[in-house]
Parts: sequence; C-alpha cells; structure tokens
Amino acid sequence: MVKKSVSIIIPNYNGRQLLAQYLPHTLLAIKNSGAVYEIIVVDDCSKDDSVEYLRNEYPDIRLLVNAKNGGFSYTCNQGIQAARMDLILLLNSDIRLSPDYFDQQWKYFDHKHTFGVMGRITDMDGPRIQDAARMPKFNGFKLKTAYFYYRTDAQPALTLYLSGANALVDAQKLKAMGGFNEMFSPFYAEDFELSLRAWRLNWKCYYEHQSVCGHEVSASTKNYKTARWVKMVYFRNRYYLHALHLGKVALVLWFLQITLIDLLPKIITGKFWMLESYTSFLKNLSQLNRRRKQFKTLMQQHHSSTTISDVFKTIGKSVEGAEVVKA
Repeated sequence: MVKKSVSIIIPNYNGRQLLAQYLPHTLLAIKNSGAVYEIIVVDDCSKDDSVEYLRNEYPDIRLLVNAKNGGFSYTCNQGIQAARMDLILLLNSDIRLSPDYFDQQWKYFDHKHTFGVMGRITDMDGPRIQDAARMPKFNGFKLKTAYFYYRTDAQPALTLYLSGANALVDAQKLKAMGGFNEMFSPFYAEDFELSLRAWRLNWKCYYEHQSVCGHEVSASTKNYKTARWVKMVYFRNRYYLHALHLGKVALVLWFLQITLIDLLPKIITGKFWMLESYTSFLKNLSQLNRRRKQFKTLMQQHHSSTTISDVFKTIGKSVEGAEVVKA
C-alpha cells in the first residue's frame, strides 16, 4: 500500500464561518496521514469576507476566485484543472474530517480499476449515518438508490456513486473525464452523474466505513434563493441524469413515465415548480444530446460498452451472500 499525494479541493460560497470551523480538522487529518498535499479553495464569488479571511489566516492555501458565481460543478472544475497531485479529495466546506480519515483510503488506489472512494458521513453531533454505500435500483425506468449500506466483513463495498462532499478520486481519471458536467450547476446530482460515467468506463467506486466525517446538514446550500427554486433545480438535474445515461428504448419509456406519472399529477395539485424543471430540461435537449455523443466517443476510446443495467448488476452481485447492514 503506497500513500499518494493529495489535492484537497474545497468549493466555497459565503462559507467564511464554515471554513473557520472545519478547515482546522481538514489540516489535522491530512497532516496525520503523512501524505504530500495541497489545499485549493475555490471561491464562487462570495459576498461575505471568505476571501479576505483565507488570505489572512491561511496564506499557504491556494486560493482561486471565480469572477462570477458559477455553481458547484464549475467551481470544482476550476480546482480540478489546477490540481497537481495524484489524488483529488473533493470536499465540501461543511464537512469535518476525523483525525484518521485517510488511514483506510490509500489501499483502494493499489488497484488500477479504482476511480475513487468515499467515507461514512454522519451527523455532526451524533452517530446517525447520513450517507454510506448506495445500492441501486430501477423504479420503473428511473434510477434510484434502494438503500444505504455497509459491509461488516473485510471485503470492499461498492457504491453507486461517490458523494461530492468527500470523494477521494484518481486525478488522472477525473481529468480524463473532464471533471463534473457543468450543466448541473449550481448543484445536485452532479456527483451521481460523474460516478455513472466512471462506472461506464469500467472504473469502480468504493465506500470505506472506517473513514468517518461529520456533516452540517444544508449548511452549504442554505445561501441559495428559495426552497421552491432548489426543488426545481433538483428535479431538472435528475432529468439531465437520465437523459445522459439511459439507453434509447429505456429513455423513451422513462420520458413517458415522468410525463404521465410524475409531471401531470404534480401540476394538477399545484406543484408548478415541477413544470419549471420539466421545461428547463426540454430546453437543453440539444446540449444533452451533444454530451451523450461526446461520452460515447470517450467510451469507445476506453473500449467500453457498459450500460447502466450492467453497473446495477455488478453492484448487486457484489453483496450476494455478504454480511451487509442497511444504514
């Protein structure tokens, strides 16, 4: 097991208080690991004094400042492009790493097929698990998480996707994929979509239960507009996800499902933000189609024909007969 060098990328928007609270824990964890590292904070045009605070209190941190607000995917991509180390830790500003967070993570990168690994995310003030390994399922033609889980045996746990809050990934693979899809800005589902691309290129996503971090719920998104707008963005991005990765036949059936079963009942009950999600999705069909073609070319370059169904089967089979706890 060889320790890798790490670029820790933290996107920030009006998060001065979060940086003050949790950066010391990040520094402690990475110093305890003994790895060569750099920390890159990318400020997404904050209106608070985040930039001034970092320049004064953490002059050794690499600070990038967006000229305009671009959202999570765009902001992370600026850090990804600037990263110089073997691995990249994508870390939210509202995450508190445990002092030994990295100890169990290096082993995954002894394998060439590893894309990345995430750790256990718990409440900040208690043991309740917010995020663990994700077991996939189809709900009709919709891609869903069946349940969170972790393994109690010594075998690695596969996960449908790595949380963008604490994903340690292979920098070369991440850059080869072009980072996050910026269509998903300002936030939601971009980590799911990134992980699906990795899986379909025959790389694997893992979950490590012994790497623990606390999460301050909704701390990094509460600065954005209204709850109604946030819901609109969430469902629009879920539509994007399916349009990018479902096969042609499944895509047609999924479109019928979301129109007849999801959209129409919500409009009838006055949930018009769903219509906004739907129309925003339709306006971007041509761009989504271009993205599908670009990824198809990338898959051909990697000699892959892996489908979403193949990915779901791989993860499902990995726990057959295993000691699993649903979180």
